[in-house]
Amino acid sequence: MESRQNVPAGMEIKIKMKIVETIAEVRAQVKEWRAQGLSVGLVPTMGYLHEGHKSLIDRAVAENDKVVVSVFVNPMQFGERDSALCENAGAALIFHPQPEEMYHKDFSSFVDMNTLTKGLCGKTRPIHFRGVCTVVSKLFNIVQPDKAYFGQKDAQQLAVIRHMVSDLNFGIEIVGCPIVREADGLAKSSRNTYLNEQERKAAVVLNQSLQAAQDLYENGERSAAVLSAAIREKLAAEPLAKPDYVEIVDWNTLEPVETIQDSVLMAIAVYIGKTRLIDNRIL
Repeated sequence: MESRQNVPAGMEIKIKMKIVETIAEVRAQVKEWRAQGLSVGLVPTMGYLHEGHKSLIDRAVAENDKVVVSVFVNPMQFGERDSALCENAGAALIFHPQPEEMYHKDFSSFVDMNTLTKGLCGKTRPIHFRGVCTVVSKLFNIVQPDKAYFGQKDAQQLAVIRHMVSDLNFGIEIVGCPIVREADGLAKSSRNTYLNEQERKAAVVLNQSLQAAQDLYENGERSAAVLSAAIREKLAAEPLAKPDYVEIVDWNTLEPVETIQDSVLMAIAVYIGKTRLIDNRIL
């Protein structure tokens, strides 16, 4: 397959997407693009791509001359379907490294964060964001993009990456992109494939519970406790739903709030059967 991007009117310039596995190949290609004065966007992924990832690539293609899509941490989740999605969306390069390419046997350096990672998903996954910050930092150093694109569905990750980029002076613009949802409101996720038919029907309760709280907010309610109670009440009505957390936090600091004054994040993690799903709304 071939794709076209940033083609002047009247010109037919076709660009073949590349798939590379080594850091040296990525750096060589980016160096070539930079010599041509081209801008570079990066879309980091873990593979098993869906419409949510495509929306990130679409945005990146619209805002950059060239787009790199990385597929890591789980290379086994990369296949022809992912490759076709990237190429059809207009990506110029897929970086698909094996673990030993990213982490040599003597690897011992990590990027950690003391703030933004203690609550929400960090409560039950205490070392998760250490891994996120480390691998994303490595990708930033390898690709050196002008912009990098992350989905709002992983809102805590988005906040953490923005903070890290500011702290470490990466000079990269972090672009947060809206959640892409199924027709019934369920946020797009590779984890949705783990749900059986009954669980899939039950999973819509995540979006419905957030909508119930947003309706209260739009009618003037500003108490975080009242909004949280509305979310929990809606979740409790679904037998298959078991909340991991329901939090309303400041969107910048991720600290809990009592009264909504500035931008806040309503974030939930819910087990539907054995599958843990996350969703959120920003007020």
